Amino acid sequence: MLKAVLSSPENRGRAARFLVVGGTAYGVQVATMRLFLLGAGTNVAFTLSFACSTSTHYALNRFWALPSLRTDTWRQAREYLGAAALSWLINFSLFRLCLDFFGLGKIWATAIAVPPSTLVVFLLLNYRVFRAKPAES
Repeated sequence: MLKAVLSSPENRGRAARFLVVGGTAYGVQVATMRLFLLGAGTNVAFTLSFACSTSTHYALNRFWALPSLRTDTWRQAREYLGAAALSWLINFSLFRLCLDFFGLGKIWATAIAVPPSTLVVFLLLNYRVFRAKPAES
């Protein structure tokens, strides 16, 4: 499946830009996680840092990494929020698993929680939310 996704030059470029955006959003999440841990509990800090990261992720994907021909911006934003909610569920579950079961530190748990949802979110965003071509009716 991954081979099919990366078979066209257009998809390879979109995937590369998506990874740059993901790296940037990850940096925002780790930096804000450290900041929020100074005054908030672990779960609140994780969720607030995820919100900052997601805002960065949406803006960079919408306007640069996954440019879209869709004109239904509000529906697209709602679909993005659905993908973000799924991403949060995957991330938070793995974050707590890393903390509670594996005994990792908060920053390491954050780092490990991010990659597994990346592929799922890329597929959702690339083929649904920010699709390059409008879907055939």
